[in-house]
Amino acid sequence: MFFFIIAEGSKNVKRIHNKIFRFPRAAFDFFPRVYYNGKSMENIVLIGMPSSGKSTVGKMLAAKRGLPFLDGDDLIRARTGESLAATIASAGAEGFIKIEEEVLCRLTASGAVIATGGSAVYSARAMAHLGSIGKIFYLKIPEEAAEKRIPDFTARGVVMRGKIASLKELYAERAPLYEKYADVTVDCGGKTPQEIAEEIIKA
Repeated sequence: MFFFIIAEGSKNVKRIHNKIFRFPRAAFDFFPRVYYNGKSMENIVLIGMPSSGKSTVGKMLAAKRGLPFLDGDDLIRARTGESLAATIASAGAEGFIKIEEEVLCRLTASGAVIATGGSAVYSARAMAHLGSIGKIFYLKIPEEAAEKRIPDFTARGVVMRGKIASLKELYAERAPLYEKYADVTVDCGGKTPQEIAEEIIKA
């Protein structure tokens, strides 16, 4: 099975077979578009809590399907030229959310696996755009699993709005948003990344 990838903003057209398209950090407006049998392919969009495995599962999905992989956090870093934690510190939580919204709304990829940042769901506009170009999968993990995986969420660069001061509070705030925007909810408790990827492929 062969896919055609057109890199938007470039005159190059590449034919690939079971390879991952590596997003160049320096080229913020350079997005792959995948066509199969002459038709633009739908994106696979992953949402969920920080540490839910979006990037890990996303890369596996991309490799299994021979599709490009885009990481929302990498796109933000390409846009700002600094770490997520540094952007949150300088722009504040709401400022970071605006930057993330801008980045996600400019996505024009097709046929890609897109792993979003955990705070993407704070922007209704960004989620509406992602929903218009792909199918959204919520990688749901138990609250206790998130707490074990992120012992220091401040250093990781996690957006904490308003009076949110703990991972427990963050989980309570975000979980309903993930449920709201998901087309499919994938219960990841007790499953390996490989098993989660296979479940998404079959959905």
